Amino acid sequence: MPGIINDLTVAGTLFLRASARKLLSKNNPEPDLDKYSTAMQSLLDQTPEGLIKDYEWLDLPGNRPPWMASGINLKTGDEISCFMDGRVFASKPLDIWLGLALQVWYKVGDGDIFRGTHSSHSFVAKESGPLQFGNYFPNDWENLQGERQQDDKIYQSSRGMSRILIIRWHKPAVECLREMLSLGDFEGRLKSEINRIDIGDTTPKGWSYLWNIGQSNIFRKQSSGTADDCIHCQTQGDTGILQKEVDMILDEQTEISWKWCVDQLPSTLREDTVPSHDYLSIAIEFDNGRDITYYWSSTLPVGTGYDCPLPNWKGKEYHVVIRSGKEGLGEWKEERRNLFEDYKQYMGEPPARVVRVWLIANSAFQRNKGDCKYAHIVLHNAQSLKVL
Repeated sequence: MPGIINDLTVAGTLFLRASARKLLSKNNPEPDLDKYSTAMQSLLDQTPEGLIKDYEWLDLPGNRPPWMASGINLKTGDEISCFMDGRVFASKPLDIWLGLALQVWYKVGDGDIFRGTHSSHSFVAKESGPLQFGNYFPNDWENLQGERQQDDKIYQSSRGMSRILIIRWHKPAVECLREMLSLGDFEGRLKSEINRIDIGDTTPKGWSYLWNIGQSNIFRKQSSGTADDCIHCQTQGDTGILQKEVDMILDEQTEISWKWCVDQLPSTLREDTVPSHDYLSIAIEFDNGRDITYYWSSTLPVGTGYDCPLPNWKGKEYHVVIRSGKEGLGEWKEERRNLFEDYKQYMGEPPARVVRVWLIANSAFQRNKGDCKYAHIVLHNAQSLKVL
């Protein structure tokens, strides 16, 4: 009963907030797909010969399960740019929707699924085959081939649509985009995609993103006045899990320590319900497939522990609040946790080994900004020490 009450309380708060934004005309308006299509088509029509090999428009309904053919069959080495607009609602009354970079995934032939980091994405085809698109939320991926964990009927709860423009170029995408930009732009979309390509992959060296959440540009290596080689996390309306392999025996002395500076929390509500589950954390994965994640809560008391409220993560991830409230935000804090004791206290009999350290950022539900820096991450037990 307490869990249901919390869910209803949070949902009620979000409904009131959404209603107030609507009354005050402060809601992020739904995209005008006709305006988007007309403007982008005008740019296509002006493009000189020799730049675009072919292009297609695709409407992807939010309630359609993966996968949907685009009408373009790619060959290995083809350079593609995709531009998307639209909105897919998980809950329209609560104004909960995912950004298209997270919602819409790609698949070429029999290759692995992937997503972009923005609502535009350029890539080189690694395989030959039909280019397909698929909705991610509210399901989750079972494997890299794009099979789903839950029955596809779950998509029936989604509302909205994504409109996708797929362009196949004659030359490298960035060159073609620059030429196209000389003819004009629409809402800075071409310029934004060129900048994204120029910046490149921001993933810190030695780390990788969890495959089923997908690549992101949330995390990057950065120097700081108080901590060299910190990992800076900035998120808004996105999610990402950064991982690093460690493989260490879990004994009674196994500890993790780190420094972090949390400048802004992505939630103003308790984070233990689905529609408010936005947070920043550091987590440890064990060899039994479970993980414990330590985070700074906006409202929940220090020491609070709970199983992840997201259906696909229940029984896998356990959340522990180690700091709470606004006091100390913007300051570097040092943390130290005994993993053996925490697992025993919150999750039961400890497993044999630690296998990965994670950095987690989620701001997909409330779409608020989250900002945090991590440094001096150290894992040690009775026999060894690893500096991440």
